[in-house]
Amino acid sequence: MKYIFVTGGVMSGLGKGITCASIGRLLVDMGYRVVPIKIDPYINIDAGTMNPFQHGEVYVLKDGTEVDLDLGHYERFIGVELTSDHNITTGKIYRNVIEKERKGEYLGQTVQIIPHVTDEIKSWIRRVAEESGADVCLVEIGGTVGDIEGMPFLEAVRQMKNELKYEDFMLIHVTLVPLDTGGEQKTKPTQHSVKELRSLGLQPDAIVGRCVEKLKPETKRKISLFCDVPVEAVISNENVEDIYEVPLKFREEKFDEYIIKRLKLEKKPYKSEWEEIVKRLKSLKEEITIAIVGKYTHVRDSYISIVEALKHGGIVAGCKVKINWIESEDLEGKENVEIEGDGILVPGGFGRRGAEGKIRAIQYARENNIPFLGICFGFQLAVIEFARNVIGWEDANSGEFAKEGHLVIDLLPEQKKVKGLGGTMRLGEIEVTIVKGTLAYKLYGREKVYERHRHRYEVNPEYIEDLKRHGLVISGYSDGGRRVEIIEYPKNDFFIGTQFHPEFKSRPYNPAPIFVGFVKAALENKLKS
Repeated sequence: MKYIFVTGGVMSGLGKGITCASIGRLLVDMGYRVVPIKIDPYINIDAGTMNPFQHGEVYVLKDGTEVDLDLGHYERFIGVELTSDHNITTGKIYRNVIEKERKGEYLGQTVQIIPHVTDEIKSWIRRVAEESGADVCLVEIGGTVGDIEGMPFLEAVRQMKNELKYEDFMLIHVTLVPLDTGGEQKTKPTQHSVKELRSLGLQPDAIVGRCVEKLKPETKRKISLFCDVPVEAVISNENVEDIYEVPLKFREEKFDEYIIKRLKLEKKPYKSEWEEIVKRLKSLKEEITIAIVGKYTHVRDSYISIVEALKHGGIVAGCKVKINWIESEDLEGKENVEIEGDGILVPGGFGRRGAEGKIRAIQYARENNIPFLGICFGFQLAVIEFARNVIGWEDANSGEFAKEGHLVIDLLPEQKKVKGLGGTMRLGEIEVTIVKGTLAYKLYGREKVYERHRHRYEVNPEYIEDLKRHGLVISGYSDGGRRVEIIEYPKNDFFIGTQFHPEFKSRPYNPAPIFVGFVKAALENKLKS
């Protein structure tokens, strides 16, 4: 087993996740099996209870684990399906150590960070790597070198370096190479970051410099000299038009060749599938605009999987997708709502704030026959909008933020006894049955699909027949027909909502069918208008 560890310096948000995913893609394209692991040093057990404003999107794995958005990048780039084991947090590690201590497994010992916590970290990494049957285990350590919560993980990496053969361990450090006011690339932040890493007993084998423009030869030489890495191991990671270009940029830098040499791997023929995807993406001429009406739009990472899924749909439909970000609260209280876009998408979310603005957007899409896609909370609000404005129930609402009226959306029965919040929603991949002859069936082309969920509320079964009688089509069910999964409004050209999150399974080489259909409908809407 070969291990590649990726650390970050200078500042957070540099793109370690994209760097990691791109390295994984390079190895996959050379025929190697890769297993990625993301270490998040926060004390939370998982990302499920985190506010999107602080942490961006909560990505859901097939087993229902709520994780950092970087694992979404791994799945999309590398082509793997991950589970809870592929995300390590401080909370998980300490929980395991404390449980072992309570069981008496450390009997007679004083339980400490070293060796007990670091041993738990190393044991977790090795177990996941070995059980995967992969050739390379790729481990990203979240945060920035120097963060106090990351220290036990970096110490575990230092120990693993000494326990593994030289050719079985590689450390890649991602740093910022900023420009000064005169446009000169400055290496001092990188030097200080590597100095911090060295103080912990770790020396990088390669440095990836995040920069606005391609690293100049003299910048590479300077980093090489002061940070003690070969010039060929100083890799430029400049800004690109699209994140899917990063693996190709790394190939131009011959990063793949350096990794192969450093880990003493056999060089294999390169597959060009990723190159073809990027080529198609860059050749798109037509452009459409999709209005995303959300409540976390100030932090665009909150909807990163949706943006990527729209892009994947655009590759198939033959068009670029431009996003018109609309904060749902801005639509509330307006007498007349007008939304600019060839299609309108209302994504997930929780709570009353901004909900009425989303309902106004859904009403605008339905009444003006604009292609509409509602996901999770957006799906639920579409049911409320229909009940209010088509059936005529002005008091139609969700049990999430109302106690009386026609609660067409209500708490899942099994949620009524739930006390805690972390990991207690209806989560993960669940079988959905699609009704033949519907738009959903036309998009998927099959009766059974498996999609990922993250919700506590559902369409209230008491009102299903009323909704159907007034023209709403229920085209997808789950749990033996008890739960509504997909709704449609056939009077419009394209109006669909899903309780599940199709964006979590969308890949550039295997786009989510609902997003393909939505983008195609938006393109048709633009061409006819």
